[in-house]
Amino acid sequence: MTTQDDCLFCKIVRGEVPAEIVREGERTIAFRDINPQAPTHVLVIPREHYADAGAAAETDTGLLDAIVREARAVAEDEGVAESGYRLVFNTGSGAGQTVFHLHGHLLGGRGLNWPPG
Repeated sequence: MTTQDDCLFCKIVRGEVPAEIVREGERTIAFRDINPQAPTHVLVIPREHYADAGAAAETDTGLLDAIVREARAVAEDEGVAESGYRLVFNTGSGAGQTVFHLHGHLLGGRGLNWPPG
């Protein structure tokens, strides 16, 4: 299991690993994905370490709300709020989670088919 010391996203929060940060909130940081799957692909993460959305939901009331609010603000800043965007939380390796620090993928700027995956 990833610890806060070796977590890539915790290192971004601490400024130890560079990232193209597009927005910072009191509880969150948003930065561009290094392997974008859409013209707009921004990750919104909490400053505090939680392995995934389930772990945060169990222990921190309001954190997921803060991430969704920040994602909406990023979508507005990026010009995709009106045309539509997708917010995805992968939880567990079977769902495609590769960094075990809670993060929402904000995707927009192109048609997003359904079902995904």
